[in-house]
Amino acid sequence: MTKYAHDEILPFGSSGKEKKQQVEHMFDDIAPKYDFLNRFLSLGIDVQWRKKAIRRLSKLKPRQILDVATGTGDVALMTYDMLQPEKIIGVDISQGMLQVGLEKIIKAGLSDKIELKQADSAALPFADNSFDAITVAFGVRNFQDLEKGLSEMHRVLKPGGKLIVLEFSRPHNPVFKGLYSFYMNVITPAMGNLFSKNKEAYSYLNKSAKAFPERNDFVKILNGVHFKNTLFKALTMGICCIYEGVK
Repeated sequence: MTKYAHDEILPFGSSGKEKKQQVEHMFDDIAPKYDFLNRFLSLGIDVQWRKKAIRRLSKLKPRQILDVATGTGDVALMTYDMLQPEKIIGVDISQGMLQVGLEKIIKAGLSDKIELKQADSAALPFADNSFDAITVAFGVRNFQDLEKGLSEMHRVLKPGGKLIVLEFSRPHNPVFKGLYSFYMNVITPAMGNLFSKNKEAYSYLNKSAKAFPERNDFVKILNGVHFKNTLFKALTMGICCIYEGVK
């Protein structure tokens, strides 16, 4: 499997632990403030990004959906609300994030429709050809092995099933690019430190986003693990992209 630049970016540097362990610890730590900071730092735009990504599954009418790197269950809850599938399973490496998500699902009365499991993206605990669709929102850049995680998602998709990935990218407009860089390099870590007391986490999230293979580069990686009909769509002047591929 190919190694990529973002694979080498770690939340806590040379702590002696591998990336997946560091990511798990980081998200356990910031879980209580994660939803608030997402809304605050994105000015609420991230909600619209998620909804646009989910809408790309509407024609498929998927009945069984897997949400990888589900975190606090935002996409799983939105997906149920918008698409009404039979079942959604959300997986994440962080038990702390899953606990927050479970509380939200119970509050929404959807425990029979949305199930959360702790699992590693590189070893999904599901049989081949299990799901009609898979979603991943702001999670693939945290994979320890990007190609392995994508290959696992391809494996558990049914033939004809669709993968939808939502991930940060870098704006190309020179003026906006400068403003975005300042916001991500200075404001985001400062606000992360203020509200979650974890500046390292939000510094890592920025650095990993900047190093991630975006747009056509990511599409090529999807092609390399056998996805077909791949494409990307840039959102909000290129801050974020939706990617999709079909098995």
